[in-house]
Amino acid sequence: MDESVLREVVAPNQSKIVLMVLDGLGGLPHPETRRTELETADIPHLDRLAAESACGLTIPVAPGVTPGSGPGHLALFGYDPVRWNIGRGVLEAVGIEFPLEPSDVAARGNFCTVDEGGLITDRRAGRIPTERCVELCNMLREIELPGAVALIEPVREHRFVLVLRGEGLSDDLAPLGTDPQHEGLKPLPVQARSAEAEPTARLFNEWIGKANALLKHQHPANSVLVRGFAKYPDLPPMKERFGLNPAAIAVYPMYRGLAKLAGMQILKTGSSFEDEIATLRERWDEFDFFFIHYKKTDAAGEDGDFMRKVHALQEFDAQLPKVLDLQPDVLMVAGDHSTPAIMAAHSWHPVPFLLHARLTRADEADAFNEPSCQKGALGTFPAREALQLALAHAGRFTKFGA
Repeated sequence: MDESVLREVVAPNQSKIVLMVLDGLGGLPHPETRRTELETADIPHLDRLAAESACGLTIPVAPGVTPGSGPGHLALFGYDPVRWNIGRGVLEAVGIEFPLEPSDVAARGNFCTVDEGGLITDRRAGRIPTERCVELCNMLREIELPGAVALIEPVREHRFVLVLRGEGLSDDLAPLGTDPQHEGLKPLPVQARSAEAEPTARLFNEWIGKANALLKHQHPANSVLVRGFAKYPDLPPMKERFGLNPAAIAVYPMYRGLAKLAGMQILKTGSSFEDEIATLRERWDEFDFFFIHYKKTDAAGEDGDFMRKVHALQEFDAQLPKVLDLQPDVLMVAGDHSTPAIMAAHSWHPVPFLLHARLTRADEADAFNEPSCQKGALGTFPAREALQLALAHAGRFTKFGA
């Protein structure tokens, strides 16, 4: 929506909106059963809710474009993910409350496993425990660079944040960084996309070389991958754009960072999804918009574990009645992107979506899965329009024009 139109129609009220994001929600049919993870899962609460909701499929960025988690979530928060393309490094850094300075360039890092020939055998080093990540980060803090300071902080499991601090640094670097996104390949060099960024690319490559030398005898985390280079962005907050008092409930730092950039208050919660729902219920009276993140669907999909993703969907479904008991004025169940287990990766496929509110029109969707949502009244639409639909159904838009 045009920003001038948005400013004219937004009308805050006391309604409650809940956005529940199942990371990597969408899937593809299993070769043997021809049923997707959602079609396979026993999810009676989601199926019943879908039959009472307006359903459809969302396109996170553009048709045929495979999104990262950052763009996928930003779209659901009502931002154009192309205009506001925020690097993963900043999202991770903000998520762990790292004090970024304006000139810093942040990157998201993975500890990974490489074989004797330098080929990647595991992009996530077996998802090492966070405690081991802390130990390895402490080891890498001894690395020194000419003309810049390298700062490294553990995030969670195999993930870390790498920040270069110095004068004249540029974030105009190829976003994939050193990660080829597939096992069986060698890490790539960091590449500059402009002459201005070439010194920064050299610094990152020098740090990576020194890190690999220090890690070569460690196992399974004997190498690193870095990507998502970025400086701190100037994202307009949701309160200013939509008149919302928003809060975020998420376990993983990257999603807390993204929500914080959008102006949400980050609520402390435990490590399980049940803890997240308990936090929602405890803080219900304090906010009018809640973003709740669920990670297990994406993790299982990326690991290529079809049945684990099915079980994750069932775990989510079991907690849904506790949210429905709160009677939100609008409830959205969405995904930031598809992560089909048979691909073991993010994909470009449209993502199932439902919107439940008193004023929704009935449609032909009778279950929450890909084929059913395809029949829904909302059709296939850009994910960045989902929040606009929620605001309208919550009575937070006035008439436009005379």
